[in-house]
Amino acid sequence: MKCMQRQLKLSRSEESLCYARSQKVIQVNSKLLGMEGDHELQFLLQGGELLKVRSTSWIKPRYFRLQADCKTMWQQSKKTFNTNQTFSLEDISEVRAGRQSEGLRKYTEEQVEGRCFSIIFKDRHKNLDLMASSEEQAKQWISSLEKMISNINSLNSQQKTEHWIFSCLTKADKNKDDKLTQSEVKDFFSMINIDVDDHYTEMLFKECDKSESGYLDGKEIEHFYKLLTHREEIDVIYGEYAQTTGFMSPEHLLNFLVKEQREKATLADAHKIIEKYEPDENAKEKKMLSKDGFLMYLQQPDTFILSPEHKEVYQDMCQPLNHYFISSSHNTYLMEDQLKGPSSTEGYVRALMKGCRCVELDCWDGSDDEPVIYHGYTLTSKILFKDVIKAIKEYAFKTSDYPVILSLENHCSVKQQAVMAHHLSSILGSALITSPLGEGIPTNFPSPEELKGKFLLKGKRLNKLEAAADNDTDVTEEEEESIGENEQKEEEKSKKKKKLQLAKELSDMVIYCKSVHFQGFEYARQKQSFYEMSSLKEGEAMKLTEESANACIRHNMEKLTRIYPAGYRTDSSNYNPVPLWNAGFQIVALNFQTACTGMDVNQGRFLVNGKSGYILKPSYMRDIATEFDPITVTRGDWLKHKVLHVMIISAQQLPKVNQRKSSIVDPVVKVEIDGVTADVAVKETYVIENNGFKPAWNENFQFNVYVPDLALVRFVVEDYDCTSVNEFVGQYTLPFNSLQMGYRHVPLLNKNGDLLPSARLFVHIMVLDAE
Repeated sequence: MKCMQRQLKLSRSEESLCYARSQKVIQVNSKLLGMEGDHELQFLLQGGELLKVRSTSWIKPRYFRLQADCKTMWQQSKKTFNTNQTFSLEDISEVRAGRQSEGLRKYTEEQVEGRCFSIIFKDRHKNLDLMASSEEQAKQWISSLEKMISNINSLNSQQKTEHWIFSCLTKADKNKDDKLTQSEVKDFFSMINIDVDDHYTEMLFKECDKSESGYLDGKEIEHFYKLLTHREEIDVIYGEYAQTTGFMSPEHLLNFLVKEQREKATLADAHKIIEKYEPDENAKEKKMLSKDGFLMYLQQPDTFILSPEHKEVYQDMCQPLNHYFISSSHNTYLMEDQLKGPSSTEGYVRALMKGCRCVELDCWDGSDDEPVIYHGYTLTSKILFKDVIKAIKEYAFKTSDYPVILSLENHCSVKQQAVMAHHLSSILGSALITSPLGEGIPTNFPSPEELKGKFLLKGKRLNKLEAAADNDTDVTEEEEESIGENEQKEEEKSKKKKKLQLAKELSDMVIYCKSVHFQGFEYARQKQSFYEMSSLKEGEAMKLTEESANACIRHNMEKLTRIYPAGYRTDSSNYNPVPLWNAGFQIVALNFQTACTGMDVNQGRFLVNGKSGYILKPSYMRDIATEFDPITVTRGDWLKHKVLHVMIISAQQLPKVNQRKSSIVDPVVKVEIDGVTADVAVKETYVIENNGFKPAWNENFQFNVYVPDLALVRFVVEDYDCTSVNEFVGQYTLPFNSLQMGYRHVPLLNKNGDLLPSARLFVHIMVLDAE
C-alpha cells in the first residue's frame, strides 16, 4: 500500500512538473506572438469538443486543443490524444463560418447554420467540417482561430525563425528538464535540417557550456541560439558600410541604400528606418543602426526581391480588356484528374482566391431540371450549377476587384439553359453584364476599370450584337474540348457540324465574349466582330506561335483568344504558358489544381499589379503596326537588352523534403529565365551537402535578357540526388521588371504556391544596360 502511495505521489509530482514546463513553453510562445494572457489563446489551449461532419451517418465528437507551441492543433477521438491527428495553424487558408462548404450543406440541416464552421487548408487536404454545441461556441472557435492565424501570419522573418527554433529546442529536450545534453544538441541539429559530425557538435557544445556542467541551460542556450543564427554574410555587408564607429549612422545607411540597393532614398528615410527597426534603445537614441537592427530591416517584406510598388495595382487599368493577360483556369470544378476525380465548388473558391479571373463551367442536364457541372462522358462527380454560381458570387472579388469571365461549355437542353439563365440573373444580379456599356453598339472592349465588380459571360450567342433579335434557336456547336474517346471516334466518323439548341435568354447574356470557331487570322480580321473570340487547344496555339507569332500578336490586338490544355492531359498536367503569352494570347487556361512549373510561372506572372489577375501587355504588343516576333528577336534588334547579374549568397531554414530524422537536404539552387526564345536560360549552383539550415554558396551568374517586359525570373531550390531526379524544396517566380536591386531576401513557396514560413534565399541582384 505504501509503495502504491509513493508511486502515486511520484506520478502526481511528475504531472505537476510536466504542467509547469508546459506553461513555461506556452509563456515563451505567447510572448513571441504578442498574446500573453490573451482570452482567445487561452480558449484554444483549454480546447473543447466539436462534432466532426463527414456524412449524414458520420457525425462524431472530437476534442480539439492547441498545443504548447501555440501553432499546432491536436485532435482527440477517445480518451487519449493521437499525435498523428494534428494540423498546423500555418496551414489554414480560411476559417469559414456557417454551412459554407459542400459537406456541411449536404449533410446538415439549415437550422444548425450558426453552429457550423469549416477549416479550409492551403494545400489539397480535405476541409475540416465542424459543428459546435451552440452558436456562441462556434463564434468563439472562429474568432479564436482567426486571431491566432492572423498573429502567426503577422510575425516578421526573425520572429518566425525564433518561434521555429524554440519549438525545435523544446522537442529536442526529450526528458523535459529545460536542459540540453550533447546528444540532444545533435538531435536538434537534425531537426533543423543540418547534419554535423560529432567533433563539431562537441566543439560547439563546449563553447556554450560555460559552467562545464555537461548540459546547456538558461543563458547558455541563448548563447547557443546566437551562435546558430549568426550570419557571416551580414557581418561582411554591415562592416563595409559601418566603418567608423562600429555602428551604422544615418549617413552610412543612406550610402548603403543608394549605392548598393539602388533606391531613391533620402537622409530622412534612413532616420525612419533606424527609428522603426533598431531594437537597442541606446543605439536608437544616438541615431545609430546596430547589426541586429540592420538584419531586422533586411528581413522586412518590403525589402525583399519583389518591388513593393508592384505589389499594388500600378498599371494603367483603363485600356481595352484584350490588351491584358488574364489569369485563367481550365475545368475549374475539378479537384484532381480529368477522368474520375471529384468536382467541387471548392475548385472555384481556390482559383478565385488565387486571383483567377476566368473560370470554366461545363454544363450538362441534371435531374429535377437542375443543370449540373462535371467533365462530360467521364466518371467525375457532379455538382449543381446554381451552387457553383453562388460560390463564384461569394468569392469572386475577395482577392481582386476586376472582372471575372464565366466561360460556359454548354451541353444543356434549351429548357435547362433557361434555368441556367435564371440562376445567373437571380444570383449575380446587376453584377452580370447583360447589355453593352454606354450608348449604341460598341466598337471596342471596355476596360477592366470600367468592369470592376462585374461578371462577363463567355459562350454561344444566336446572333451578333449588331443584328436584330430573331427567333432562330439553332447555332453551330463547335466543341472546344475532347471530352472522351468514344465521342472523339464518333466525331471522326461524321464530319458534319452538330447543331446546338440555344435558349434566347441565355444567348442574350453573352455580350463581350461570344464563342466562335477559329477559321484563320484573315477570316477573323475581315468577318468577325471584336467581341467574337475563339478557343484553341494548346497544340494548335503552339503551332501558330511557332509559325506566325507576329500574326498571333496582331490578331490578339483586336480579339480575345482562350487557350486550353490538350485532351490527352487526363492527369490534369499543364503546359508552359510563357510562349503563348509571348504571342499575345490573353486567356491561357491552366489546371489550377495541379502543382507544377507551369502553375509556378502563372503565379509569378500574376504576382504583381495587386494580384488583380490582369497584366497589361507591353506597348509593342498593343500597336497594330508592330513587327515584334518573340521567336526571332535577338541582340541587335529593335530593343536594347539588359544584363542580369545574380549572386546566390546563402539560404536560411530550408524545410526537410523527407521528414525522417536522418534525412538532411543537400541543397542546390537553380536560377531560370523564361521569356522569349533568346532569353530562356538556366544556371545552377554547386551542391552543399547535409545543410538545409544555413547553406552558403556565394556563386555568381550572368544572363542576357533581350525582352525584359516578357521575362520571368524563377529561383528553385532542390534537394540533390545523385541516383535519381532532384526533389523539389521551394521556389519563387517574379517578373524581371519587378526585381529590386542590391542585397535581397527571396521568400520561398512550396509546391502548392503557399509561403514556406521561415525559408528564404539571400541574393544580390544587379541589372545593367548592355554595352
